[in-house]
Amino acid sequence: MTATPPTNIALRDVEKVPVAQHDRVDGGKEDDLEISQGEHLTRTSSIAHSVRGGLSAIISRVRTKDSIDPGPPPDGGFNAWSIACIAHLVNFNSWGFINSFGVFQTHYVEVMKIGGPSAVAWIGTVQVFVLFGMGTFTGRGLDGGFYRIQLIAGSVIYVVGLFMLSLCTKYWQIFLTQTLCLGIGYGLVFVPTLALVSTYFLEKRSTAMAVTVTGSSTGGLVFPAIAEKMLPTVGFAWTIRTMAFLQMALAIISCIVLKPRLPPRKSGPMVEWAAFKELPYTLYTIASFLYFWSVYVGFFFVGTFANNILHTNTATGINILIALNGVGTPSRLVPAYIAQKWTGPLNFMIPSAFVTGAILYSWIAVDSVTGLWIFAIFYGMAAAGLQALFPVALAALTTDAKKTGVRTGMCFSIVGVAVLTGPPIAGALVQQAGGKFLGLQLFAATSMTAAGVVMLCVRFAAVGWRRVTI
Repeated sequence: MTATPPTNIALRDVEKVPVAQHDRVDGGKEDDLEISQGEHLTRTSSIAHSVRGGLSAIISRVRTKDSIDPGPPPDGGFNAWSIACIAHLVNFNSWGFINSFGVFQTHYVEVMKIGGPSAVAWIGTVQVFVLFGMGTFTGRGLDGGFYRIQLIAGSVIYVVGLFMLSLCTKYWQIFLTQTLCLGIGYGLVFVPTLALVSTYFLEKRSTAMAVTVTGSSTGGLVFPAIAEKMLPTVGFAWTIRTMAFLQMALAIISCIVLKPRLPPRKSGPMVEWAAFKELPYTLYTIASFLYFWSVYVGFFFVGTFANNILHTNTATGINILIALNGVGTPSRLVPAYIAQKWTGPLNFMIPSAFVTGAILYSWIAVDSVTGLWIFAIFYGMAAAGLQALFPVALAALTTDAKKTGVRTGMCFSIVGVAVLTGPPIAGALVQQAGGKFLGLQLFAATSMTAAGVVMLCVRFAAVGWRRVTI
């Protein structure tokens, strides 16, 4: 019996069965045609399968990095702690220099005579306002993957600004360089670096952030010491240039080491207005405003108080400012460790704010150099603890780590207005009172105490009165 050639071959049969296994009738042209079609379909299916696989591989490689999960924070180890330590240098350059403004406040008023206390205070406060005001953009820049660009550009701007400051002799020149140029440069690096460190840690975040922000204390020791030694001998220009060379060296190290851990979040708004619908975040922003309205009054005016009220020399005023900054180093690390180990950042900040307010009220009773030394040491300790925990508590109120940058930047932009207005208001109160400091002291102390009250409300809005760490 002659075998009947198949009249149809399904595609699924061709893919499953090798061509050589099909029955064939010698000399059957129709059979040859059917098998040839099967071979073609098999090759086509194989090619299609390869193309599909190749496209899948390509798509997976070009897929947005938003979908890539980097895993949990390392929360320690050499890489994470090196990031925290090098971020310390960023704070050394930026806030270390800013916290030393009391030296410049006294020098500009008493030596260079470019303006009164309130006018000169605007140089420092607008600088901080520019720094904080850029937080909304630079924080979102971290989330969007532009951290390295911001870090390098900001470092170049503030180093060049310092060299330009060394050439200035008039108010408007100093305002342009120290206020705007340095403010922009510091603003590009500070907020995103602070948010960057928080992404490397979870349980040890308080300690890591304390290591970072302690840079403002160490810088606050070094820069006034440079000023004390060099201003009387080599003058203003070479004192500033020495600071500029130091900051340039540290900036180069920072630009080499610091890098983001999380993949960029390309989508998302510049300002996340939905955050203000969360009552704890909104109240915390208000508390931060009141705190920053007050805290730099002491840093900016303690030297002027020593010179004008207690009639000390310039060197004594600088040494008191050095002590005020110097006690901040252990006073940032110890509260951060306590908050990490036992209390939580917000729980520690609430009593600290009330204690700091009480210390500011006690400033009213200071009538001797010894009393001012005691005030400066205790105020420096209390204010430093709050400064160390402020960004930690802010990060803790953000559940999505990819939004840390934008939310941190939003809060810093708002508190920038507080820093912009607080010290000039205090300076205006001194001028209005004929040089007396009572109005300044009451303003600073009351604002700090009000910040503690609002922090209590933050805790209640977040967790109620339950005994929990937050």
